[in-house]
Amino acid sequence: MSDNRLPAHVEIAGMIRSVQAAGGFATVLHKGERDAGAICVIATHNGHNSTLWERMPQLDGSRKFVATKTQDTENKTDFEEYLARRLRQDPDSWQIELDIENAERFIAV
Repeated sequence: MSDNRLPAHVEIAGMIRSVQAAGGFATVLHKGERDAGAICVIATHNGHNSTLWERMPQLDGSRKFVATKTQDTENKTDFEEYLARRLRQDPDSWQIELDIENAERFIAV
């Protein structure tokens, strides 16, 4: 890897362990490329009001997690279809779910 980022599997393992240590539930929904796969984090609390966080390039060249999609309580299938589309676009990406109150605190925003 040419930059100083952690390998994807290490970063994901850290997020999952942190959430579990705080009493939440975390799991890998789709396993991507071990070292450099994009990471999509679904933050939820008791399975409701999910938000998708993806690392996006910033103007200063950094890459920060940004909330890109929020689950519509009236149309939950739209969120699931979006996740499926993301996987088709990038099959090497990871999808993980963090189910804990204020899940954003476990994402390096």
